[in-house]
Amino acid sequence: MTYLVDILYIAAFALFIYGLSGLTGPKTAVRGNWIAAVGMLIAVIATLIRVRDTGYVNWILIGAGLLIGVVLGVPPAKRTKMTAMPQLVALFNGVGGGTVALIAWAEFIETDGFSHFTHGEEPTIPVVIGSLFAAVIGSVSFWGSLVAFLKLQELLNKNVEKVFVKNARIFQLSNVVLLVLAVAFAVYIGIRATPGEGSSVWWIVGVLVAAGVMGLFVVFPIGGADMPVVISLLNALTGLSAAAAGLALDNTAMIVAGMIVGASGSILTNLMAVAMNRSIPAIVFGSFGGGGAAAGGPESSGGTVKATSAADAAIQMAYANRVIVVPGYGLAVAQAQHAVKDMASILESKGVEVAYAIHPVAGRMPGHMNVLLAEADVPYDAMKEMDDVNGEFARTDVTLVIGANDVTNPAARNDPSSPIHGMPILNVDQSKSTIVLKRSMSSGYAGIDNPLFTADTTSMLFGDAKKSVGEVIEELKAL
Repeated sequence: MTYLVDILYIAAFALFIYGLSGLTGPKTAVRGNWIAAVGMLIAVIATLIRVRDTGYVNWILIGAGLLIGVVLGVPPAKRTKMTAMPQLVALFNGVGGGTVALIAWAEFIETDGFSHFTHGEEPTIPVVIGSLFAAVIGSVSFWGSLVAFLKLQELLNKNVEKVFVKNARIFQLSNVVLLVLAVAFAVYIGIRATPGEGSSVWWIVGVLVAAGVMGLFVVFPIGGADMPVVISLLNALTGLSAAAAGLALDNTAMIVAGMIVGASGSILTNLMAVAMNRSIPAIVFGSFGGGGAAAGGPESSGGTVKATSAADAAIQMAYANRVIVVPGYGLAVAQAQHAVKDMASILESKGVEVAYAIHPVAGRMPGHMNVLLAEADVPYDAMKEMDDVNGEFARTDVTLVIGANDVTNPAARNDPSSPIHGMPILNVDQSKSTIVLKRSMSSGYAGIDNPLFTADTTSMLFGDAKKSVGEVIEELKAL
């Protein structure tokens, strides 16, 4: 049976890696997900076989756990709309981190404070260090992901959020104290973890509480503009904590799967930070934007706003040779992706070339805009990444910006005093004409004005994005 388990684990790891490689492209992403899911099923089966051979097993408890997981996991995954996918990802990721923290706690209790294994074996350094690392990082990931979920779902009280943003430096200093406290508790437990010398359960509770509060304080002050990077970072931390727990439990599947998640999440986090031209410490300890920015206006941005109508917008695009659509979080909130696709189809029937410019951090999670547009059957080839499309704006007749703000702000390129200066943006201001769909002149999550909105070549179409695009569609049909 030992050889069978090893063979099944190897097969599962191969499917993990092959499935992950499929996620590098939209056309193979669904297949990659299914392949990785089959790999996880094989890993679970192998683990159950291994557990069965270790002695008495409470299969009723295991079955109940599996049933609860399916009941709580499948319905939200099937019913959640694409617009709410970022918060679902944050929640599921947090559950993984919380599970790892509970495993570390259970291991501590099961082994009498790491004084021995369940089967009488003496503790080893990997068991002690792995469990304590999993407890700290898993707890940080769970509570941090929970805050991210509440922020994205807009369930967090705005007054509470403002307090954290306003006093961000105080909470960041508190995080240092909490980290030292969690590590100190963990070191003490490690020193006490010798055969026959159990430690009080309150020490591991201290580790979990200190790390959990730190997770809350880390994510609370971080604004919406940084949320895609934060979600990716928390995902990487969950993977690393799972690998540490696997080390403690001597479970090869957890070690390999956790390292794959941790490595891929770390790479993605770095890529996202580079896309914003910011370091990861700057995002975690010096975030900008609290999601509650004050409203801006033409007076503060030094220009005049020119409002337009759906009829004028339709005429501009109908007689253009090339139109670029720039989606942002406003498109997701209005669920306007299907309307945008219908509008693009009408334009293309009139001989207009339509493309979509995707900024790496547009939306609330990596690839958020790609997922929404793909749901509306927008061709993958029409979605252009920032580096590929930026050189095309200068020869574009009309750029339609839907709910995007900070990722199109030319201040990032032109104003050294701007908080987002240096962040790569979409060069929308280089287009011959720009139409911006927004509800109002309120600032984006960075909390600053966007000079693009008052530029000579820009006009504003105010209102709900889905409704506005629908009105443009009717006007296009009448032309």
